[in-house]
Amino acid sequence: MTFSSLKRWYESDVSYSFRHSPIAIFAAVLASACLFCAGFAGLVAPHSPFDLTTLNLSEARLPPAWLQGGNKAYLLGTDDQGRDIMSSLMYGARISLIVGIVSVALSMILGVALGLYAGYRKGWVDTVLMRLCDVMLSFPAILVALLIAGIGRAMFPGAQESVAFGVLIASISLTGWVQYARTVRGSTLIERSKDYVQAARILGTKNSAIMLKHILPNVAGPVFVLATIHIATAIITEATLSFLGVGVPPTSPSLGTLIRVGNDYLFSGEWWITLFPAAMLVSIALSINLLGDWLRDALNPRMTSR
Repeated sequence: MTFSSLKRWYESDVSYSFRHSPIAIFAAVLASACLFCAGFAGLVAPHSPFDLTTLNLSEARLPPAWLQGGNKAYLLGTDDQGRDIMSSLMYGARISLIVGIVSVALSMILGVALGLYAGYRKGWVDTVLMRLCDVMLSFPAILVALLIAGIGRAMFPGAQESVAFGVLIASISLTGWVQYARTVRGSTLIERSKDYVQAARILGTKNSAIMLKHILPNVAGPVFVLATIHIATAIITEATLSFLGVGVPPTSPSLGTLIRVGNDYLFSGEWWITLFPAAMLVSIALSINLLGDWLRDALNPRMTSR
């Protein structure tokens, strides 16, 4: 990126809105910290929670370092197997973020493609797609995800971790594409009747080129806002599935798995085992939602003013 491009971005309305929004700056800093700790967990984590040779059951359920009985080597304490809570949070956040981002990307690709095609072609294709969306929206997303995850586990019993992750990502993706399809379909119905689309048709441009080169760039704004907010929803859905025992494999625990493990010790006094993973999950979801709210306002010309 050249200096002129950076200068244009700095002087843009979006950059101005970000620099003058304390909430957006706070959310960006919080999200960046979570992403950094998750992405570089192997470098910044004080311990490796998945290295069985370093586990010591005599150090299980140690309180945080600032409480009586705590150990300075484990700042946030240890879980029931003697694993460092802080290190588990970093590795668990990595798994949650990967599942959330990949599932949202797949949902966005599927939903945008179907919505764009249905809105441009109209007719029976549009009717069938909208009725399918109505059926999907009539069921709670978490129940559909549980159903898909259950079917996947029944079809691949004792599968490897990669297959289990694929089933989990598919279960979340197939419940999130509806919002993208409906959003893009509505915007496409408006854009297809505008003059620039009619001009492209008169010039003999193919329908596929019109949809991809002309209509898609003009309907992408709401999609990015929806995707930002949907990432937080996908992470919470993954945590819910893992909490219920149908998420990621136990050998690669995410934040939802850590919360489920700590829930067994919540009322016996070891509150830190579940509180810190829950706080990490809330921090990630809150920061992403705040960024999504800011991006929605920043991309709305009626709300962007200097």
